[in-house]
Amino acid sequence: MSADNEAKAREQLIDLAAQFYDQFEQGEIPEMSVPTRTKSNIVFDEEEDVWVYGDRESTRSANSVRGARKLLKAIYTIDFLSEQLEEDRSSTLRELYYLSESWDVKEAQFSSQDESNQLVEDLEIVSEVTREDFHMRPEESGATIMGPLHLREQTRRGERDIHCQEDVGEGGYQIPNNPDTIEFLDNDADFVLCVETGGMRDRLVENGFDDEYNTIIVHLKGQPARATRRITKRLHDELGLPVTVFTDGDPWSYRIFGSVAYGSIKSAHLSEYLATPEAQFIGIQPEDIVEYDLPTDPLSDSDVNALESELEDPRFQTDYWEEQIEIQLDIEKKSEQQSLASHGLDFVTETYLPERLDAMGVL
Repeated sequence: MSADNEAKAREQLIDLAAQFYDQFEQGEIPEMSVPTRTKSNIVFDEEEDVWVYGDRESTRSANSVRGARKLLKAIYTIDFLSEQLEEDRSSTLRELYYLSESWDVKEAQFSSQDESNQLVEDLEIVSEVTREDFHMRPEESGATIMGPLHLREQTRRGERDIHCQEDVGEGGYQIPNNPDTIEFLDNDADFVLCVETGGMRDRLVENGFDDEYNTIIVHLKGQPARATRRITKRLHDELGLPVTVFTDGDPWSYRIFGSVAYGSIKSAHLSEYLATPEAQFIGIQPEDIVEYDLPTDPLSDSDVNALESELEDPRFQTDYWEEQIEIQLDIEKKSEQQSLASHGLDFVTETYLPERLDAMGVL
């Protein structure tokens, strides 16, 4: 992140604190409004093709003891983040939670990490500055990239030029917390394949799928971290690479795809920064479970409820998803990526993915 961006982030934080001061000075009850973070307040931005927050807002107001404590915690957090930026330091979300234990006013201390995480998200929204620009990072996600991509990463020890096949082991290149510190130098890739599970990611690398098909394999590591979604979007937008998302065949995995393609409810304020609406879902599709006679598990009650909820989710209100979800509710089964191994260890790389990618027009 450049010095200009650091100065801008700090300025935004200080401006936010100044707004509270001005409200006090004018005899007003201090308050802070943020979008209501619920599915009912998600609307489709037709210009950007992503889901964003609507007009409904929640107010953090000092007209109650609870609201006053929230604003007090916000002020202490702003002070901490401002000082952190001034000193060019960084910290994790977990550290922020524990750091509050040292604050001299007990009411400013956080009762849980969920509370401190939510406050950082509130500050992102009202200041229009990302937590990465605040120098805040989550615990390491461990997500990786493997493929024909040459990049330059800006680190505290200087610049490093890395080829994501030749200069890394089979574990791949680990995505940094802030992918905007990366400069793409060159690539020989034809498309990006985002993979949910570590086992399937390892299978693809062992079988040389990244070499044979000029693929950048991004390990999502389950529900993808923001850094993973950000670098995926950059690979698409800046390098013009198609993005495909390869997950298990269950409702929770469909939501993983949804977060990559359309954004998540929790981070809808950053959809334009994180989401890749052109991303395509590559499986496991419910119709694949039938066509390939894959090993399955029965749908649980929570699975059924999740699928029915997705039918009402604006991110999945398309003919494709409605058809697939109805098929799954009808067959009452779900299946994992690794179930493809029932047809042999090479089936996924020699048959399934090539056929799916060809049908989708990626190959």
